[in-house]
Amino acid sequence: MHLELSRVCKTYGNTRALDSLSLGLEPGKVVALLGSNGAGKSTLLRVLSGLVKPDRGEVLYDGQPFDSNDLALRRRIVFLPDFPPFFDGVPLIDNLGILLKVYHADGPEAPDRIVHWLQQFDLLELAEKPIHTLSRGQIYKTALAALLTIDPELWLLDEPLASGMDPQGLGVLRAEIRAAAARGRTIVFSTQIVEVAERLADIGWVLHKGELRLNESIDTLRARGGEGSDPVIAALLSQLRDQ
Repeated sequence: MHLELSRVCKTYGNTRALDSLSLGLEPGKVVALLGSNGAGKSTLLRVLSGLVKPDRGEVLYDGQPFDSNDLALRRRIVFLPDFPPFFDGVPLIDNLGILLKVYHADGPEAPDRIVHWLQQFDLLELAEKPIHTLSRGQIYKTALAALLTIDPELWLLDEPLASGMDPQGLGVLRAEIRAAAARGRTIVFSTQIVEVAERLADIGWVLHKGELRLNESIDTLRARGGEGSDPVIAALLSQLRDQ
């Protein structure tokens, strides 16, 4: 899936969450969306997912303007917020079934795939537990099990490495992000920590007060902040590295 943003703006009251963003992305890349609180990271992910409509500008997928009513296109995209929404009181396994049905991913191979990912995330014994009885990390792992079963073309992950998951879950996530990119999936995840981006991503998008301040390969981003660098970008990256 080819992704393009053209002069996208989004304002909430007097706050410009996204300020004329223009960028493009080829399939098979892992992008770290970097920025402090309030930089616009979550808003950008929500715009890309179709949950939020930009005030101005266009989002294009495969060269076509994104129509949020195009359900076939939206099924090619999965957005995981930092607190994934599920139906409280409904067992984990039934919540997964609802999601897979929405995404038309409930075919005959789905049960085996669900069991596989529940095993990978150490959730199989919790399958009949109501979702509201699980920890935050277990709920996030449930959402990842759904995502990996659906296997969308575009993953949009809001602060996945700060989701309360245990080391096992984090390890599975890191491995599957790289494996998904290798088979042509596109992954955009937000983080406030430069070191996380440097370990996992191919590209860094740095947002500051809604503006795209940097769009570089991770190798180039690592070199930023040295002598001769833009002082504003150097200060921003220094702040993020210190978190």
